[in-house]
Amino acid sequence: MSELLTLDIAALLVEETGLKPTQVKQTISLLEEGATVPFIARYRKEVTGELDEVQVRLLQERLIYFKELEDRRQTILKSIDEQGKLTAELKGKILACRQKTELEDLYLPYKPKRRTKATIAKEQGLEPLADKIMQGDGSPLESLAAAFVDAVAGVENVAAALQGAGYILAEMFADTAEARAIVRERTWAEGLFCSQPARGKEGTVSKYEMYYDFSEPIKQIPSHRMLAMRRGEKEEILRLQISAPEDDILGRLARMLIPEANPYRDWLSEVIKDAYGRLLAPSIEVELRLQAKQNADEEAINVFAENLRNLLLAAPAGSLRVLGVDPGLRTGSKLAAVDGTGRFLEHVTIYPHTGAGRVDAARSDLLRLIEQQQIEMIAIGNGTASREMDQFVRMVLKDAGKKIPVVIVSEAGASVYSASDIAREEFPDLDLTVRGAISIARRLQDPLAELVKVDPKSIGVGQYQHDVNQSALKKALDNVVESCVNYVGVDLNTASGALLSFVSGIGDSLAKAIVRYRDGHGSFATRKQLLDVPRFGQKAFEQAAGFLRIRHSEQVLDNTAVHPERYGLVEKMAGDAGLALDKLIAEPALLEKIDLKKYVDDQVGLPTLRDIIAELKKPGRDPRETFVSTSFRDDVTEVQDLKEGMSLNGVVTNVAAFGAFVDIGVHQDGLVHISQLADTFVKDPNQVVKVGQQVQVRVLEVDIQRKRISLTMRTGKQDAPATIKRDPVDKNRGTKKKAPVQEAKTNLAAALEKSGFRVKKS
Repeated sequence: MSELLTLDIAALLVEETGLKPTQVKQTISLLEEGATVPFIARYRKEVTGELDEVQVRLLQERLIYFKELEDRRQTILKSIDEQGKLTAELKGKILACRQKTELEDLYLPYKPKRRTKATIAKEQGLEPLADKIMQGDGSPLESLAAAFVDAVAGVENVAAALQGAGYILAEMFADTAEARAIVRERTWAEGLFCSQPARGKEGTVSKYEMYYDFSEPIKQIPSHRMLAMRRGEKEEILRLQISAPEDDILGRLARMLIPEANPYRDWLSEVIKDAYGRLLAPSIEVELRLQAKQNADEEAINVFAENLRNLLLAAPAGSLRVLGVDPGLRTGSKLAAVDGTGRFLEHVTIYPHTGAGRVDAARSDLLRLIEQQQIEMIAIGNGTASREMDQFVRMVLKDAGKKIPVVIVSEAGASVYSASDIAREEFPDLDLTVRGAISIARRLQDPLAELVKVDPKSIGVGQYQHDVNQSALKKALDNVVESCVNYVGVDLNTASGALLSFVSGIGDSLAKAIVRYRDGHGSFATRKQLLDVPRFGQKAFEQAAGFLRIRHSEQVLDNTAVHPERYGLVEKMAGDAGLALDKLIAEPALLEKIDLKKYVDDQVGLPTLRDIIAELKKPGRDPRETFVSTSFRDDVTEVQDLKEGMSLNGVVTNVAAFGAFVDIGVHQDGLVHISQLADTFVKDPNQVVKVGQQVQVRVLEVDIQRKRISLTMRTGKQDAPATIKRDPVDKNRGTKKKAPVQEAKTNLAAALEKSGFRVKKS
């Protein structure tokens, strides 16, 4: 990229973000040099003016957008110039574009087209007639058109000539950038997104019944409703369209496109109506439906990303010897023991639920494994038979007088991991179910290290994840994983290749190279030893080293987030204090006395110095929360055990725009609708709850037949009733205005129906 282009883009980014020019230019420079977002945000604070990871990533995304915009701009300028139609005015408009949509609108009249009614009319020689009409010749239209009647050319009469001229003008109007902007803006501002049953589906019983006569302002429609309706359309149950303010749009187009003194105004108004109905409205509807879909995708992806972040950053149990249990009934429960580093030790299958004759053997195998492998904690997957296994294990431990914590662990995605290439490489000789039990144990030890081995889409914390743009979803989720991995840091000597691949500057190939080197040469003694790994160069070392930890390194700073490029600075601090480096570390009183201003120079500023001191106070610390286990009620193991009004402990398993799903230990998550999350108004569920959070809930309603559970986290006495009346929808005006209480009831009904509840309607 040329220097001039970089400066132009930098100026656009400054205007768009409100950041300082130096922040933007220097961050762009770092990104183009190959620096990663985590590295820039953590170790280049002086250069960027302390931009955080969100700001750096935003600049990265917008930089890519503007580069693509510039590439497209150059292509368009070249295309129009080759046609000999690039005027100075048009070039100025194209150079001034800052949005891809504006650019494409300007290019549309010059874009190669398929053969249209307008091109046919031009071939018939009717373009001069269209020009005369627009110029307002003053002669009667019929007289103007009569001169263009030519049976040989296919213009049989005056009516055909006028019709052809109308087609030419309609296409010209529809290709006008200003006209498209008006239709786009007014349709987005006032348009309604409408849903009806598809032909032949009227009265059909389906989960989309609430959308059989539905409309909502397109600019306000929530993500989950947009995606639900689009799924209904894809399944050929619904028919969707945008209802635009047509009269307002036609009036605006006429005022803009028809000169006031033109004597053919009435005729031209009909041409504009044809241009709008035949060309503009369908084209703009496609655009705005795509825009609404992109908005819905963005919201859904953000929800998924936030849920994934909270799940990955869940508190780890730590370096304990864990027994992982993949529970089952007929096929038995698989038990797998791992040591404090996650290394597999032993496995066994027990059958405590298939007959009295096998209970004693199951008890004996369980106790033997606990004794021989010195198990400190037990992790039970939350799938089939999890509560039965939980009760069995607790009973065995109680009878044996052992006090070992037992934790129910989400096994979402464990089966995907078990059948993956990563699992086969790790445990080629083990059965799928045993691999699953190992994964469950490791998830308890360190959720982040284990969950990175699973495709995030298989973890089950998304909202309409299969309906959103898959490439955008993958990019967003990969960014989240990268952010979390680098935020926590990675133990270089125990991390899997999957975990290492997300470390700043490493990637898949270098991660595999590190693992191969570690397998062949043993544990890394220092960070510097990374440079001995094949193809691991200085640039990769710069980007990665600060995020990698070596617990028992010869260099004590290798177990901290202090970057190796600052080791000399820390050693100088220790020398100035008259202490050995290992004595300075973890001595808060001594560290507080250091005058940081003394060490500021043109390379290091106070932000980096403060980070260094914070890290030295707690070297090798894990920034995640302290692990606390959740216990469910012993008397509630199935949906049938639930009663309205019952209070329960729960764990949030998923957060959506309309509420949160909570595991209460009955094999079926309950829904806490957004209106039931708190006693006060909640706009965004993520402001109240997050995935993995322990909560107190109360049962509102139970549908035993369909295993659907409605919960509340409100402490007030007034809860939304199960019998809900929905307001009708006026297709011409959108959803009728509802009182706040009625609106909450309607929202709850929608969420319950989406989740499978049968809601009574009066």
